[in-house]
Amino acid sequence: MNNARSGRWLRGARRAMARLPTMRMGRVPDAPALSVRDPWPGDPSRGARLIKGEYEHGGMVMPLRQGGWGDLAGTPVMLAGAHGFAWLRDLRALGTDAARLRARALVADWITYAPNESIAHRPDVVGARITAWLGHYDFFAATADDAFRQRLMSQLVIDARSLSAALPAEELDARALTAMKGLVAAAVALREHTGFLTRALRLLPQEVARQVLPDGCHAERSPAAQLAALQDLTEIRALFQTSQTQPPPVLGAAIERMAPALRMMRHGDGGLCLFNGSREETPALVELVLTQAGRGGRGPVSLTDGGFHRMQAGRSVMMVDCGLPAPPGLDRFAHAGTLSMELSVGRDRLIVNCGAFPAGPPEWRDAARSTAAHSTLVVADINSSELKPEGLGRRPTVVEVNRQEAAGAHWLDVSHDGWKKLFNAVHRRSLYMAESGEDIRGEDLVEAPEPQPFTLRFHLHPDVQASLQQDGSTVLLRLKSGSFWRLRADGARMSLEESIYLGGPEPRRSEQIVLSAFADDPQHVKWALSKVERAG
Repeated sequence: MNNARSGRWLRGARRAMARLPTMRMGRVPDAPALSVRDPWPGDPSRGARLIKGEYEHGGMVMPLRQGGWGDLAGTPVMLAGAHGFAWLRDLRALGTDAARLRARALVADWITYAPNESIAHRPDVVGARITAWLGHYDFFAATADDAFRQRLMSQLVIDARSLSAALPAEELDARALTAMKGLVAAAVALREHTGFLTRALRLLPQEVARQVLPDGCHAERSPAAQLAALQDLTEIRALFQTSQTQPPPVLGAAIERMAPALRMMRHGDGGLCLFNGSREETPALVELVLTQAGRGGRGPVSLTDGGFHRMQAGRSVMMVDCGLPAPPGLDRFAHAGTLSMELSVGRDRLIVNCGAFPAGPPEWRDAARSTAAHSTLVVADINSSELKPEGLGRRPTVVEVNRQEAAGAHWLDVSHDGWKKLFNAVHRRSLYMAESGEDIRGEDLVEAPEPQPFTLRFHLHPDVQASLQQDGSTVLLRLKSGSFWRLRADGARMSLEESIYLGGPEPRRSEQIVLSAFADDPQHVKWALSKVERAG
C-alpha cells in the first residue's frame, strides 16, 4: 500500500471512528460557548430566491427545498456550496422573519436527513458548514425551541469530530484552509472538546506555509483563491481573538503578505483580474477583506513567486500572467492562459480574459479554461496547457521574464514553452506601456523550426463598443466612459468576432479582436493600442 493510499485509508478509519457514539458525545453544550460572527455581507436578492426554493451560486441555479436534500442534482461546485451553508448570509441579509424561518427549516431538514452525498462530508464542506451554522447561530437558532437547538449542537459536535479526524485534508488547494477554519470555529464554540483546539494549533502552521507563497500569492495562482484564502485566514485570526487564544505567528505573517498581493490583483474598478478561475467579485467585498486584513497602501508591481506582473501608468493598468501554472494538486481551476493580459483604463475594463464558470457544466468550465478564452496567442488551435477534469496535464515548464522601467515607462519581455513537446515552439511576447499610459505596444512571436499557424486574441469587455475600420488592420474602441482607443496590427489578418464574458454576475455577450496567421505567414505580429481624441 503506497503512502497516498495508506493516508486515505487512515483518514477514512479516523472519520469512521469519530462518528461512533462515545462518552464524549454525551457532552453536548446547550449553546455555543462563545459567539462566532460571520463577517461577510450577504445578497438579499439571493436570499429572496432561497425563500422561493432556488439556490443561486456562480451564475447557476438549482432547487433547494425542504425534503429535497437527498435529491439535489448539480455540479460538484454547486453541491459543495449547498451543503456548505454559506448562503445563510443571504437569508440574514434579507433579514425577514420568513428568511429566519427558512434558514431554520433547511438546517433542521439537513440534520434530519443527514445526506449521504460524499461531497456533503468532504472536509472543506464540513468546515464551511460548521462555520456557517455557528456564524449565523444568533440569526436562525437562538430563538428556536430547545429541541432544535439540542439537535443542532449535537450535529455540530458530530461534524467537528469527523472533521478533526479527517485533517490534514487530502485536498491540497484552498479548500484545506476552509476545513481548518471549521475546526478552529468548533474549538472556539465547543470549549468542552479541548482536542479540537490542540489539533488546530498543530496543523494550521504547516497548512498556511504550504498554501501561501513567500511573496504572498496563494499557491493556486488565482485572484479568486487569493480572496477566498485571505477571507478564511482573517476569520481564523478573529476566531482566535474571540477565544483569547494566541494564534501561531505564521498566521499573522501570511495575512501581512497576502493583503498587498490581493491589492495588486485589482483593476481600476476595484474588482479582480480574471486569471485561473477568477471572476470580478464585488469591489465592496474585496475592500472589506482588505480592511479585515488590516493592511493598507499600494500593492507591489510584481509577484516573483506567483508570477504576476502589473504595469501601471497614467490611468491605465495592465496585468500579465507570467508564471508557471500551479503544480498538480493545486491546479483544480488552473487555466491554459500563460502570458495572457488584461487592460483597464480608469474604471473601464478594456481588454479582458473571458473569466470562469466553475459552477457550470464541464463543457462550459473547460471552454473558459482554454487558451482561446484568454487575451494571448494560440498555436494551431491547441491549448498551451492540456486541460483535464481535475487540473492540467501537459503544461509550460519554462517561463522567462525580463522587466525594465525608465522614466515612468514599462517594458516586459516574456516567453513560455507550452508547445515545446508538440511543435518545439516557444511563444515570445513583448509589451510596452508609455509613461502616459495611453500608448501601449506589443509583439507576439512564435519561435519554431517549422512555421506554425497561430491566432492572437484580444477579448473585449462587454461595455466596449468595437468597429473594424475599412483598412482591415484597425479597430476603433469606445469605452463606457466615452473615451476612444484604437488598436492597429500588422503581420496577421484582423477580424472582429463574437465572444462571451463570464467575469460578472451572469454571462454577457462580448466581442474579440482576432489576429490570424497561417503557416506561410510571418511568425510574428506587431500591434499598438493608443488613445485617440475623437472617433474620426
